[in-house]
Amino acid sequence: MRAMWRGSISFGLINVPIKMYAATENKRIGFRQIHRQCGTPISYQKVCTTCNRKVEEDEIARGYEFEKGRYVIIEDKDLESIPDETTRTIDIIDFVNLADIDPIYFGNSYFLGPEETGQKAYVLLRKAMEEGGKIAIAKVVIRSKQSLACIRPYGERHLVMETMFYPDEVRNVEEVPVQQNVKLNEKEIEMAVQLVESLSTSFEPEKYTDDYRQALIDIIQAKIEGEEVTTPTPQEGKVVDLMEALKASLELAEKAKKTKEPSKGRRKEKVAGGV
Repeated sequence: MRAMWRGSISFGLINVPIKMYAATENKRIGFRQIHRQCGTPISYQKVCTTCNRKVEEDEIARGYEFEKGRYVIIEDKDLESIPDETTRTIDIIDFVNLADIDPIYFGNSYFLGPEETGQKAYVLLRKAMEEGGKIAIAKVVIRSKQSLACIRPYGERHLVMETMFYPDEVRNVEEVPVQQNVKLNEKEIEMAVQLVESLSTSFEPEKYTDDYRQALIDIIQAKIEGEEVTTPTPQEGKVVDLMEALKASLELAEKAKKTKEPSKGRRKEKVAGGV
């Protein structure tokens, strides 16, 4: 795994030299826009609609739209006073409880590994957080953007950092319309709680797969091999009574649980084998 960023974690008077690695990868299948007639990928040019001509890279400036159709140009020298990536420091501000952070604040994940000169300080920081039951809140600049971040122990030996949104970057949930004063009867609540309980299990991330991506891969492969691609006809959904739906869901959940119990061991072996 190749490091994408090098720097240090700073807390108190201690600096921990580290390397940063992308912890996740986006496996989304991308498409190009193709000219249907000849199969050539469509290319795009940077054009000024006022001058009606293609614009070269050295003619392009950074602009901020402060009013509709009105811009101010921001030069590199205007940004010199702002901390940038050359600082290469993850500054720890506080130590807090992970449970106090709503997951809505989390952004991207990065593995943090020690440089050769920072092995002991890295292990010490991780051990201190683990034994104290705390995670670190920090600030870091990545790709010209300062982010809030949290650093926490991960696995048995490592640290992971999640970038976080600032509070003013999280939209106001009250703007999402939800009908007030919806009446629920006790039986509905009781059955819904039972359904949640019957579907509850321990979190095993390996059992969750991207079915849509796999179906897309199958379609692409079929196209490559010249097979006919069939499209299933969607079934129209029907409106059902809430209580009836809860009863039926509970029955299905119970049946599924009984079916799973005898084959639990075999299912785990299958997953471990990569099937």
